[in-house]
Amino acid sequence: MANRLTRVPAAPPPLDRAQLRLLPLADLFMALMWSRPGGQSLRTTWVTPATIWLCVAVASVSASLMIAAIGYAIASANLLMLGGALLALLITAGTGSVSAYGIRQRRLARRSSA
Repeated sequence: MANRLTRVPAAPPPLDRAQLRLLPLADLFMALMWSRPGGQSLRTTWVTPATIWLCVAVASVSASLMIAAIGYAIASANLLMLGGALLALLITAGTGSVSAYGIRQRRLARRSSA
């Protein structure tokens, strides 16, 4: 049952140059997370508000963990922590690209309907 967080517009999503730059990373991240809707690209499907909020939250937490891991790795000369920081960087980049792509979809849709 659709609600505010899962509802998407019926029209196909708009696309601009900024989204075209984000699309490869966002599609790769969604594929790695087994979250691609029907195996499709985000080029032809909407990012739900729930996905946008989840990606914003995960990007925020993973960015914080990355900064903490880098600080700890430098203070203790622990290379394993640098590996953890790299993983957090990859997660931050992936979730950030999906959330930015989805937010851009919503803004373009609002602009075109006004």
